[in-house]
Amino acid sequence: MTRPITAGVDGTEESLAGLAWAAREAVRRGRPLRVVHAWHFQTHEAVDAGDAATQERWVRDAVAESVRQVTERHPALTVTTDVLEGDAVGVLTGAAEDAEMLVLGSRGHGRIMGFLVGSVGQQVIVGARRPVVFVRAEDTPSGEAAGREIVVGQQGDPEDSAAALEFAFEAAAARGATLRAVRAWALPPMFAYSPDTLRLMDEAGGLEPYEQKSLSDVLAPLRERYPQVRVVEHVEMGSAGQVLLSVSGTAQLMVVGRRARRSAVGARIGSVAHGVLHHADCPVAVVPHD
Repeated sequence: MTRPITAGVDGTEESLAGLAWAAREAVRRGRPLRVVHAWHFQTHEAVDAGDAATQERWVRDAVAESVRQVTERHPALTVTTDVLEGDAVGVLTGAAEDAEMLVLGSRGHGRIMGFLVGSVGQQVIVGARRPVVFVRAEDTPSGEAAGREIVVGQQGDPEDSAAALEFAFEAAAARGATLRAVRAWALPPMFAYSPDTLRLMDEAGGLEPYEQKSLSDVLAPLRERYPQVRVVEHVEMGSAGQVLLSVSGTAQLMVVGRRARRSAVGARIGSVAHGVLHHADCPVAVVPHD
């Protein structure tokens, strides 16, 4: 089965930018595009909101108009549309199941974000078992056309970042873009290292060469599978979130992994993914690795 690129739309400028991004990605990858809208009947005392059938017709007409604009730009693209009744989290998480990726709109910078990148977006990230891409309203194809980099964060053990790296290499290959693989490192207490790790660090010539070798070793199999992708290995001392954000201004797409978890205060996606989603200047793909 060919997985579609799926875009969740809600009529906002942000979701329309996400839809445009998803359409371009579907064309690049030779995949169909699926457009999904989560709808439920709403009543308003102050205005005549119509009955359920009327509201659904309005929604379907609005979604159809959004799709029409996409098909005019990409006439060869196969597009399907689903207006599904239910809450946004459930509908979008379900839509991600059969998707190559789910694309959503995001709003603004800062501590508080909009509908899709607030509580709904975070819950979708936690629940989705496929990559979720967030796109801002101001996104345009210019960064892609200019050949900006795909940036991916690599942290921890190889398996922790395997899915994010695979996604990033695929994106770079589809776009003919350079891939910048970023590994940030800090100076932990020496007791945090095992004897084997200390031996390897000594053999590598120190902590920074050890980190550089660790990144090169993780990337080696992917570089063999994607020989057409030019790779820049970026190792820098600092927090992962800060280092990634420092290069987001020259990126056309940033890719981060996440190991979502639930706690007493709700769903959590990790500090690196959280920080990048709030502050990166480019679309961000969050790839599950649990």
